[in-house]
Amino acid sequence: MEDIITQSMGLIVAALVVLLLIPQTFVTTRSATNKIIERFGKFVRVTQPGLTVKIPFIDRIAVVMDLRLKQLNVMVESKTKDNVFVNIPVAVQYRPLFDRVPEAYYSLSAPEDQIRSYVFDTIRTTLAALTLDEAYSNKDAIANDIESRLQQQMAQYGYQIANTLVTDISPTDPRVRESMNRINAAQREREAASAEGEAVKIRSIKAAEAEAETKRLQGVGVASQRKAIVEGLAEQYEVLRKIGIEESPEQLLMMTQYFDTLRDIGTQSRTNTIFVPSNAGGLSSSQEEIRNTLLAVAAQNQPTPPRRRAESHTQESFDDTELGE
Repeated sequence: MEDIITQSMGLIVAALVVLLLIPQTFVTTRSATNKIIERFGKFVRVTQPGLTVKIPFIDRIAVVMDLRLKQLNVMVESKTKDNVFVNIPVAVQYRPLFDRVPEAYYSLSAPEDQIRSYVFDTIRTTLAALTLDEAYSNKDAIANDIESRLQQQMAQYGYQIANTLVTDISPTDPRVRESMNRINAAQREREAASAEGEAVKIRSIKAAEAEAETKRLQGVGVASQRKAIVEGLAEQYEVLRKIGIEESPEQLLMMTQYFDTLRDIGTQSRTNTIFVPSNAGGLSSSQEEIRNTLLAVAAQNQPTPPRRRAESHTQESFDDTELGE
């Protein structure tokens, strides 16, 4: 009985030992991660994703290195060449190199602080040579400078700088931002006014060209009309000569045009026409008639003397007549 109990206790102890050794022996590594194994404080190896074995109670997992891309956001305040303080948010995307995981772990205790220091130094050096407007226009160049320097410095520690983004450049003083907005608005208004003036100029030029073309075509039309009239008159002269009217055919033609003109005037509803004689004597008689008409109108407009005064004058004349008798 005691032997059975002893064997059972031995089995239980062995099972406990096995249960304790299994977690200490087998190591499971997830994807996109590495584990650094140390033996008595000394680096031994790096485990790859999957299941590996280590010596229990002798080897230990020092750290789990995440190989995924990380982003560090840094806010930098600096001064430009024209003495304007600005805030520049910078986003740095980095990760450990797959083949240099031990260097990434043992070289830097705080890689984010190291990256932040390089970003501060690079931005302050770059902005010292740029004005505010130049900094806005060279934002991508500033980001490239930061990225190239970080890649050069962090590669020796086993880190890869994937990308560096300068997301904004903002003056710390709100009045500077308002002034820049007013300047931009004035520039936009000036450009709009220039574009509008150019459009007016183009429209004026096109209108002048159209008017010139219209007048040219009108002149061509008038010339063609006069040519057709002359040709028509010539044909009418020939017709009149053929029928025997050879002495004064122009009087018949003038009479025909006279009646045509009266017909055209009668067909127009808003026609104001004054007929003036063509010869000098007729013009003098027209002037005489106009003068007589004006004198008659002036005589009608003169005031009439009061009736009472006329009656008293008549009475006085009657009295003088009686006295004479």
